[in-house]
Amino acid sequence: MITLHGHGVYLKDGALCSEAPISLAEGKQRTLAWNILQAHSVSSSTEQLKIRFDALVSHDITYVGIIQQARASGMQEFPVPYALTNCHNSLCAVGGTINEDDHVFGLSAAKKYGGIYVPANQSVIHSYAREQLAGCGTMILGSDSHTRYGALGTMAVGEGGPELAKQLLKNTWDIPYPKVVLVYLTGTPKQGVGPHDVAIALVKATFASGFVNNCVLEFAGPGAAALPIDFRNGIDVMTTETTCLSSIWETDGETEGFYQAHQRGSAYKELHPGAFAWYDKYIEVDLSMVEPMIALPFHPSNAWTIREFLDNAQEILAQVEADAQARYPKATVKLRDKIHDGGVWADQGVIAGCAGGLFDNIAEAADILRGESCGDGYFALDVYPTSIPVSLELTKNGDTAALLQSGAILKPSFCGPCFGAGDVPANNGLSLRHTTRNFPNREGSKPSEGQFAGVCLMDARSIAATARNGGRITPATEIDYETTRRQYHFDSSVYEKRVYNGFGRPEPETELILGPNITDWPKMQPLAENLLVELAAVLRDPVTTTDELIPSGETSSYRSNPLRLAEFTLSRREPAYVGRAKAAAEMEARRLGGEVPEALKALLERAGASAEDTQFGSCVFANKPGDGSAREQAASCQKVLGGFANICYAFATKRYRSNCINWGILPFTLDEGAEFPFENGDCVFVPGIRKAIQEGVEDIPAKVLRADGTEAELLLHVKGLTAEEKEIILDGCLMNYYANRS
Repeated sequence: MITLHGHGVYLKDGALCSEAPISLAEGKQRTLAWNILQAHSVSSSTEQLKIRFDALVSHDITYVGIIQQARASGMQEFPVPYALTNCHNSLCAVGGTINEDDHVFGLSAAKKYGGIYVPANQSVIHSYAREQLAGCGTMILGSDSHTRYGALGTMAVGEGGPELAKQLLKNTWDIPYPKVVLVYLTGTPKQGVGPHDVAIALVKATFASGFVNNCVLEFAGPGAAALPIDFRNGIDVMTTETTCLSSIWETDGETEGFYQAHQRGSAYKELHPGAFAWYDKYIEVDLSMVEPMIALPFHPSNAWTIREFLDNAQEILAQVEADAQARYPKATVKLRDKIHDGGVWADQGVIAGCAGGLFDNIAEAADILRGESCGDGYFALDVYPTSIPVSLELTKNGDTAALLQSGAILKPSFCGPCFGAGDVPANNGLSLRHTTRNFPNREGSKPSEGQFAGVCLMDARSIAATARNGGRITPATEIDYETTRRQYHFDSSVYEKRVYNGFGRPEPETELILGPNITDWPKMQPLAENLLVELAAVLRDPVTTTDELIPSGETSSYRSNPLRLAEFTLSRREPAYVGRAKAAAEMEARRLGGEVPEALKALLERAGASAEDTQFGSCVFANKPGDGSAREQAASCQKVLGGFANICYAFATKRYRSNCINWGILPFTLDEGAEFPFENGDCVFVPGIRKAIQEGVEDIPAKVLRADGTEAELLLHVKGLTAEEKEIILDGCLMNYYANRS
């Protein structure tokens, strides 16, 4: 089904070959990735890129902070098209006015700075970008990790908010030229197999080993031509879960048809790798061998074919229960109760968002359920079309009626089911979702308080097949149904009537509308000569996600209020963290005010350091932090609470490491295999840290001051900082960096 090859390969005329009449260096320059990246780089070096993007996208739990950062740094107008969508904080039923306050701020900002404002429930962020902003050979930067439009010939990247603030200030996204991995597609998917099945299989094959970590995936091969554009988009958006950097596909008549359908034919260009394009590694995917897949909690890579899962459900669910119980001792986990009456039964199905809510997915789900019933039991099916134009077309062609007649519920465009703000299951509920992630708490439960629910990722086709069987988990390949591909008709009048498009027409006299929950960032100090940090959270999990660092769901409403949001930091993983961090921050505030607490004096004496030139704060240790969302708040909340460092063996994603740097958090790493036998309350003293960063020293000796009075040596690394990143860390954060140069 999927084969990984750790060595390079050439591609000529759609065929793999091991030899070529050109050098590797020449072959490297014939990939799509090379040509698009170099065309967007303003660097004099082809290996150290400085990228300027063609467009930006953000949603309503990120754009307020981004605009606040950029305007504090001197931004006067948006220099490129910047779409502000309202698809995450769309529910305005709780929390007072704060969600809608963000929305009116967004519209006022679009008017003031010349932006694009997409009202709530019109479209999810990535649907709007595909429909209105993507273009062959272009690049888009988004403040959401699933910013992926490679199937449309657009290289797109999800990053934290500060990277968008840089673009708004006409600066660059700086990266070393990445490795490029070919994904070579052959065969044709069988009926009942959908894009999520292929995507989950790809994530399973690549995630654990880091095979494509921070690489660009380039899709080609004869199998690609047989895939409809929605199928390609559905695979492409999930490449984020492989931890790759970005993605790009060959374009063809199918791609051109997408742009023509959306009345943007001029955005199409034919894109193909040059003869003997060279790839650092490659992956072969035989689409004809892909089976319906299911990803069990708590990661898209924890995947099986549905048939394997059903045949071994007792053993597999026992493993999930044990994992859940270890994570959440207060919860009583009973997933094996779902095994009865000759099958495994789910409580809920959800088809939604940038991965699931696509036109073809919902249309085929309607075919499976046409004339059938979801039943009157515990199982319920909710369907969220990804945009109003998609919903309108489904209504016109009768698919909405077929779904409603089967007992499914149609809901507006909304990302909530993907991050825990909609369709929260009952305690011990099992939800099947065609969404992007199934991390812990991603469905909205609170297992640390005794509530637990599990999410399994499945394709819309198998979710519909399951609904047809009243909730008994069923692969769509085992259902007899007829399906035909519909021609999609995009109605642009919907956006013309409701979307505000002010790009190129800023109105600087417009006043920003600032509700009481929209606050400025607190003042942050530059890096001192020495650093002393207390371990406020020591996390031993193999990987720590951004959802654990700052939870999604109900916290989203506070994303415009840095101080209130920071109270949720690590709340579901290490509840004592906030108290420890705030205690350290209080001591640092007193030091800055000239009053050094006795406890800090004692630590400084042990370190042999002075209070005048030694900064004190908190630190997080995790084996591999930052998998998951691009949300900058995973880092900024630590800084707001006085955090100055992360210590780890490796960062799970580039975007989380960049977020740390942009918020002035030192990205310390350890040698692989080095012991870290330290616990909460121990302190790490890093002498001469400011000078080390200034001079580019990458190996930095440190001393651990244990709470029990003993000491230990520690070797920390800060590798690969660019000149600008060094200055950002020295200044204390990106905002300080810009303020100091304004």
